[in-house]
Order: sequence, then structure tokens, then C-alpha cells
Amino acid sequence: MTADHLRVALGGVPDPDWLDEALRQVAADPATITRFFPAVGRRCGREALPDAPGWTADEAARALLLTALPTDHAGYADALYRRGDAAEKRAVLKALPLLPIGAAGVPLLHDAIRTNDTRLVAAALGPYARHLDAAAWRQAVLKCVFTGVPLAVVADLDSRADGELAVMLAGLADERHAAGRDMPADATDLLDRLTAGSGRPTAREA
Repeated sequence: MTADHLRVALGGVPDPDWLDEALRQVAADPATITRFFPAVGRRCGREALPDAPGWTADEAARALLLTALPTDHAGYADALYRRGDAAEKRAVLKALPLLPIGAAGVPLLHDAIRTNDTRLVAAALGPYARHLDAAAWRQAVLKCVFTGVPLAVVADLDSRADGELAVMLAGLADERHAAGRDMPADATDLLDRLTAGSGRPTAREA
């Protein structure tokens, strides 16, 4: 997803003139983003965007405001996340891959993953999660399994999943089976893929 793609997808927002003006003002005076950011839901709506799957209008508009900043993207992203409500936090997390900030946004991912808000956890595991180190990423995947977040939201899952994650998932599967509880189907499928050919019984066989 790119900023240009989001801009096109937002073509039908209720108040496009307001968004255009907000983007112009943020580009000229970055501090104005703190005024526009909370108002986005009211002015642009919160509907899902058919042309940007997984995004809502308010998330996309807030992401565009962040990309319109001429400088200090990381500082504003951090401030807006820390002060924002849940919807604003999700928008910041989803905007991180679009911003020229390197790994500076990783503390926001850690914060989101620690919460019990499954929508924040899901937003934190998008493309920007490539900046998480392997240990933190594996723990985040387990958090998804624990809290029922579909593993389909985890970017780069198949390329990053490794033997250590398989061991962690297998341990969790054993605990759940001992308690008479099932693993989510997507976690079972992932564990089966990771253990295929290893000589260890797959989750389904166990």
C-alpha cells in the first residue's frame, strides 16, 4: 500500500475539500497535524475502503496527514500515538511503513503488542513489523494465537516463521490439548507447515 493508493481510495470521502486543505496546511505548518488528526473521523468518515482492503477512511486519511509532514515524521507519529484514542493509534501503526523513519517506530509496536486490544495487535503486525527482532516477532505471533487475532494479518509470516517459533507453537499446542482445548486452525496449519518433514508428528497427528 502506498500513499498514492490511499489517496485514490479516499476519492469518495464525505468532505474531500477538508482533507485537501488539511494536507496542504500540514505540509506548510507541521504543528497543525495535532489539530487535524483527531477531527478526521468526523470529517472523512470511518467506512471501510473497497479500493484499499484492510483500511478504513479515517485510517487512510490520518496516514496521509502523516506522510504530508515535511519533517520529524517519527516525532509526530510517536506523539499522536501516545495521545490518541484507539482509532488514532491504529492509524499511526498502519502508517509507519509509509514514513521515512527507519526503525524509529518500533517502540510503538512494542506498546501495541503489550495491550489487550486485538485490533492494535493486528495493526502492529503489518509490514512495519519487519523491524521487530526475531524474538519479539515470535512473541507477537504467539500473542495473536492467545488472543484470537487471525494469523493472516501477520506480514511476512511464512518467510519469518522458523524452527524456534515451531517449538513455541508446539509447546502451546501441548498445553491446550492437555487442558482439553483446541489450537486455532490457522495456528495448527502453520505448525504443520513448520514441522513437515522434521520427523516430529504434526499438530493434527498429535
